[in-house]
This record gives sequence, structure tokens and C-alpha cells, in this order.
Amino acid sequence: MIFTEALACLFPYHLAMLVWQMMKGFLVLGACKMMMPSLLGVDLCPSQRHECHGGYFASNIQYTGSGIKADLKLAGRACDFYGSDLKDLRLTIDYETDNRVHLKIYDVDEQVYQIPESVFPRPRGSIPAKDSSLEVQVIENPFSFAVVRKGSHETIFNTSGSDLVFESQYLKLRTSLPPNPVLYGLGEHTDPMMLPTTDYTRTFWSRDAGMVPPGTNLYGNHPVYFEHRHQSNSTHAVAFINSNGMDIKINNTKETGQYLEYNTVGGIIDLYFLSGPDPIDIARQFSEVSGKAAMMPYWGLGFHQCRFGYGNIENVAEVVKNYAKAEIPLETMWTDIDYMDGFKVFTLNPEGFPLDKTRELVHQLHAQDQHYVMMVDPAVAYQDYPAFNKGKEDGIFMKTSNGSIYRGVVWPGTTAFPDWFNDKTQAYWNGQFNSFFNKHTGVDIDALWIDMNEPSNFCDYPCNPPEGLIVASKPLSPTIPVKIANVREPNLELAVESHRQHAISQHESSKNRMKGLPGRDLINPKYSISNLQGSLSNHTVPTDIIHANGLAEYDTHNLYGTMMSTASREAMLLRRPTKRPLIITRSTFMGAGAKVGHWLGDNVSDWGNYRRSIRHMLQFASFFQVPMVGADVCGFIGDTTETLCARWATLGAFYTFYRNHNNPWPAIGQEFYQWPIVAEAARNAINTRYRLLDYIYTAFHKQTFDGTPVMSPMMFLYPNDPETFPIHLQYFYGPSLLISPVTEEGATDVTIYLPSDQFYDFHTLQPISSNGSHITITDISYTEIPVHIRGGSIIPLRVSGAKTTTALRKLDFELLVAPDRKGNAKGELYLDDGESLVQKATSEIEFWYDGKTKVLEMNGTFGYAAGVKIANVTILGDAGPVSCLLGKKLTKGFVIDIGRIKCTSV
Repeated sequence: MIFTEALACLFPYHLAMLVWQMMKGFLVLGACKMMMPSLLGVDLCPSQRHECHGGYFASNIQYTGSGIKADLKLAGRACDFYGSDLKDLRLTIDYETDNRVHLKIYDVDEQVYQIPESVFPRPRGSIPAKDSSLEVQVIENPFSFAVVRKGSHETIFNTSGSDLVFESQYLKLRTSLPPNPVLYGLGEHTDPMMLPTTDYTRTFWSRDAGMVPPGTNLYGNHPVYFEHRHQSNSTHAVAFINSNGMDIKINNTKETGQYLEYNTVGGIIDLYFLSGPDPIDIARQFSEVSGKAAMMPYWGLGFHQCRFGYGNIENVAEVVKNYAKAEIPLETMWTDIDYMDGFKVFTLNPEGFPLDKTRELVHQLHAQDQHYVMMVDPAVAYQDYPAFNKGKEDGIFMKTSNGSIYRGVVWPGTTAFPDWFNDKTQAYWNGQFNSFFNKHTGVDIDALWIDMNEPSNFCDYPCNPPEGLIVASKPLSPTIPVKIANVREPNLELAVESHRQHAISQHESSKNRMKGLPGRDLINPKYSISNLQGSLSNHTVPTDIIHANGLAEYDTHNLYGTMMSTASREAMLLRRPTKRPLIITRSTFMGAGAKVGHWLGDNVSDWGNYRRSIRHMLQFASFFQVPMVGADVCGFIGDTTETLCARWATLGAFYTFYRNHNNPWPAIGQEFYQWPIVAEAARNAINTRYRLLDYIYTAFHKQTFDGTPVMSPMMFLYPNDPETFPIHLQYFYGPSLLISPVTEEGATDVTIYLPSDQFYDFHTLQPISSNGSHITITDISYTEIPVHIRGGSIIPLRVSGAKTTTALRKLDFELLVAPDRKGNAKGELYLDDGESLVQKATSEIEFWYDGKTKVLEMNGTFGYAAGVKIANVTILGDAGPVSCLLGKKLTKGFVIDIGRIKCTSV
């Protein structure tokens, strides 16, 4: 630094830095020349002409009072590792709230692609920097930054020691981490919930991920992580707003120490830092970034049944009858793509699903207060039929560089793909929904299921489907697809070699701000992410396709699924403008929960998938703000077993999205009534779930209101207990219920962890006072699942279960009071009409119990006329449960001395 200070006296700052870089180079080169003379004519010393230092230095730093602005200039010569280094960047830091800071690094000309706000709306806010709980410290040369907690001076993000790389097709940003960091998030994946910290890579690139294998990129992309620091008992989160393909690497080496590193093939550095300080605070704060989750209809929390391969409407109707005969409540019946004519979207198979008989079943379901759902895929068959012809006429399909419709291969054979960036696509999609799902002339579905929206394409790249496949119009076999051989014969409509030229022609105009740099290789970038499919374009649409608005699929691939979800939600709202849409999708991006729910994809009927479903589900509900989530109960691929299905029926009752779904023949049927033990398990599980449905509904509503997760890892409620950090086979459902399923094949016992707190067995109502220890529960029937109530809770339950959620809503409540160690408890109940998008009246009720005075109080708002009452209250304790008659209507508050009313021991 003495040299740089001396140079600064002689030269302007920028010139001084340049002179110093040159001097360093000559000094290193000179020392090498003296110590390493050429050997056999080979110069072993580096050439100054090719020397690359990398990194940037900051200048023109401005502290605005509510943020920081600076210019970043490339330090030394360009490295051009995986693209061209950008020489001039801009840094902006905005203190948006007391717990959120937004940092961006982008090119000064703003040509580099950024996610459109129409796809991912950004939160707004501005506060004085002095009012923030965080401080961002900027180091000028070499440029780095650190994010620090003001109160404790704890650094939560620090890029010093590693150069920022910002190239045309590669970004790298690294932050150091403390030893043995406790990290969560970065999905979608089926890896351990607490992430590995050595030699670990999370890849983000949507793909059709059958069998949802660990260690691979799956259907969705949520590049946000939560980090918990045990020493300070604080949690923070970092959200990276970037939709390009990327690897996030977590590693610890002797040379580098512990770190987390972003490596992307494009986009900008766009980060939100959230200060917490506890995990639930972080979840709430992230909901401000991702958008608040969409509220679901009450009936959507009921039990759902589906199978790929029912084949005809008679078989579907028979399943409905069999559930009724077995006295297993069925809320909603689903059908997979086998309802379609040759797997063409917006068609009915005239033989298996004739319109009149399909409408008859839907009418019957509605008359029985049940519901019906169908699947829609994005790919439209490239055939002469209304949905394709209208799309072609409107010009809404994705196109190749020569203007022809891009053709891939999916279930119906050759297909075209809607371009969600086309201004005309929404109207097209609305029209198809309004026609095919018309209440009076079509199939009046109650909800929607979206599949294959990564988008999936059965072709290896470059996909060149044969003309014969188009003419024959033959659908593919309804089994798990195998690789489809490509026809390599020339096709004049397909210009697979034009990816670079096409990108240049689309982007050379200066008006295309934030749409991508010209001259990029949109098919084979030099930096190759660890996509399991290999090429970015393999088994999806080619990444050199340019959308109608000028954006490249290379940049926006990971947005395709969520954009389809958004368009589909609008189309569903057009059909039923006053009703909450229930939409379940496969591919998601950050913020998807504001529109839809997610099922966890094509899992396998085995115990490993059963176990992994818990951590997979918790990712979405707890970290990604997608609370409507669940796996295919009993498994999708392969044959389940009686005991696996029985256990899964009880676990699935504690998902938010509860659906049995499996593969076609030759896989065995797995409807709950197929085995006596599974039927009994399902009846028990659904009865428990339905009694708890208003507790679940209340917790779900809270997440849509303030981001508090409806399901949480144990560490969210016990962040000061290190034993809870890695636990992913137990979780909290709502604030009060600890779910601890049996997880091993053939086992009738399970060892669980109970933190230091008061608990109660949900089934026996007996108290368990834990000092923070593992206990083993034995003799667990295949029809049961261990559930514990956290002390300090008041849980509203219906007095019994019911056949449908409509019937359930007519039943009275009872209160279950589970006091904490001080004898106190509290709880909540949210009530509305269960389906309206905008509620005319709601009730938000709170309950309190004081163990010393034996007083039970209810207060709050009572706008919704529920037409039922609180029939009784059961109070738990060391002396055993006591039940007391209440008979109080849900129209106004009350205060009751429990000692003065009639109570009996249970």
C-alpha cells in the first residue's frame, strides 16, 4: 500500500492503480526471469501480454442516506474465462426495510438480461441507512463487499479474498462462511434438508426429473438459502434473483476455507439480504420478496385421488363408488392425460371419455359436494385440430430463427410450445379454457393440474421429429418415456446452427434494454453447469429460441413453468371470477407460491422416496413460500406395498396437498380401499385430518397473510437447540403439532427427538415433559402415526370427521387446551366462506387459557357467520385430561372460569 499511496501523489487515482498493476506484473516477471532461466528454449515464466488479474475496483462511491452507489471498473486485463469480461459495471445498494437490503451489480449499459418485473415483481421500500439492522461495507480495491449485523457486528456475507467475475456468459461471486455452517434451501432438490458443506453443488436448471433423484437438478428453481449461526442464535437469508442456469457450490478447502459460490451462465448479481434474526422472522421477510402465498379453497385441503391410466370414465366413476363403499372420505377425483384424444390437450377421448358421460360424472360429483380436476400440459399437438390451428393462426407458438414453429416431441407426438412472452398467448389460453372447460358445454373442472412445464421434451437435442410422426398423429405409449431416437435427416424448417447469428440480429438494437448481450453462444456456453441432461437444450426446447419480446430461452428457461402457471391462473379466474383457483404445478420458480401449489413430481413407490418427501415438502412450505405442497401418496413409479401405502396414507394426511396418485398398468392399483389395513389407516388419517382441518386452514391463512410457514422444520421453533438443526424426519404442522412418522420398512417403533419443553401425545392426551432427549415409541400400528402437541397450545377441532369438507363445515368445534410448563396456553382460529377470492366477512379469533386462575378467554373479530358453536373444551395436564361443556356460539367473545362449569375426567 506504500507504493500505491506514493503513486497516488503523482497520478490521478485510476491511473495510479493502473501503473501499480503494471509494476506488479513487471516485478513478478523480472523475479521469474532471474530465478527460472529458459530451459531448452522454453520460457517457463508467464508472459505479461497474457497476464490476467481479474476482479474490479470501485470508484465514485456515493452514500445517499438510504443506500450506496458506485462504479466498478475491470482491474487489469480481461480474463475472458468463459466469455468476455465486462469492463464497466454499476453497484447499487438499497436499504429497503429495517431487515432487508437489496444489492445489484449490473452492466452500465443495462444490456445484460434481467428478469422482467412482469414475471417476478420486486418489493419496494426505502429507509435511512441508520435505521437498518444491516450495514453493507464496500472495499474499493480490489472491490469486495461485506454485509454485517449492526448490533453484534457479525458478518453474514463477505466477498473479500475472491474476485468478482462478470462476463458475457459467466458470473462468479463467492462469500466466505464460518466453519460447519448450518445451511438450508437452494432447491428444488431431494438432498438432506441441512445442506452438505464440502464438495457440494446445487444446479439450477428445470428438467423433467422422473424418480426425483438426490444430487440432481429437478423441476424447479429457488436460489435462496437460510443460514443459522448457533453462536449468536441468529438466522439470515440470501435470495439470488437470477433465472439463468447456474451451479451454487459449497465447499471447504485448506486453501479457500469454507465458502458458498455462485456460478451462472448469465444474468446479473441481484441479491436480497434478510436479517431475521430468527428462522420464522426470515420466512416472513422472504415472503415480502417472493410475494405472499395464494390462499387455497377450504375443500382443496381434503383428500384427492388420481391415477394415470384409468382409461375411461366408467373406471373413474367406479373409483368414486368404491371409496364411498369403503367409507373413506373422497373430496376430489382427478384424471391424468389419458382422458385426452391421443394425448392432445383440450380434447376428450371420444371412446373412453365421451363428453356426455364425462359431464354426467362431474354433475354427480358436484351434487355430492365433491370435485373434479383434469391435467393440462403446455405442449400442443402439431396436428390439424382446433387448439393447434388457433395457436398457429394467432402466432403464439415458439419459433425458430427462420420463423417456423419449433417442433418438439411430447405425449401426442410432434408438438408446439406456447410462448408465454407473446402478448397474444394469454387470450389464446383463456379461449381454450373457456371453451373446453365451459360450465355449460364442456368439462366443468373445479381445479387445474399442470404437468411437463419445465418444459419437457422427449427429444435429444437437436430435436428433429420425422414428418411421418406428424402425419400419423400417433400418441406415444402411456408408460414412462424412453429416449426417442432422433431423425438426423435435413429439415428445412429447423435451423439448429443459427443460435449465435439469431441472437445477434435480435439484440443489436439499443432499444432492447435488459434483454441479453449480442454475440453469445446460446446453445453451448463455455461454462457448463452440472445439468443431469447434459446440454442446456437436451430434453427441453432449444435455448437459442428467441421469444416474441426478444428475450432468449437461454435466459428464461427456468421461468417457463411459473409463467404457464400465471397464465393458467388468469384463465381459471376468467371461468370463475369470484372463486379462489386451486392449481397444482410441477415446475416452479421463486414466487410461484403466490399463484399455485406444487406436487413433488414423479416419485417412486419405495421407502426412500417416502422419507425424502418430508424434506422435499418442507423446502417448499418453509423456505420457498409455496405452502400447498405434497408428494404422490404411496408413490407414482413402480408397485407400492400394503405396509408402505398404509404408512404413507397416514403421513400424507399431514401434507397440505394430500393426493394418492400412481402409474398405469402394469403397476398395481393403490387406491386406499385396495387393502384392509390401508383402508383402516386412511379412514383414521382422514378423520384426524378433517377434525384438524380448521387448525390447518388457520395456519395456511397465516402464511398467506404474513409468511409464517404452515409447516416447519423443528429448528424453526427451537433455533437454540443444535439437535434440531439436521432433523428432517420430524416436523411441525402449524405451530402446535409435531409429526414423527415411522420411517423404516417393517418397523413398528420409531426413535424421535423431543426438545426441552412440555408435550402431549395427541392420541392418548398424556403429558410428556422432555429435557431435550430422544425417546422410542413402540407398538405403532400401521394405521397410526405419532403426533405430539406442543405445550402452550390451544387447538380448535371439529367434534368429528365427515365424508366431505362441505359436511365438515356444519359440525361444531371443541377446543383442546395443552398448557405449557407455566400452565398457560393460546391459539387461533380463522373462519371464512372457504372459497371466495374476496371475502365479504371473516372471523379472526384468539383463545387464551390461564392455568393459575383456570380462566378460558375467547376474543377477536366475529364477522363470519359460521352457524356452529364451540361445544366443549378439553384441558390436558398431569392429572389427566378434563372435558368441560361450553356451548358457546362463534358470534362474540367470552371469559369463563373453568372451575365454575361442569367438567368430567376423560
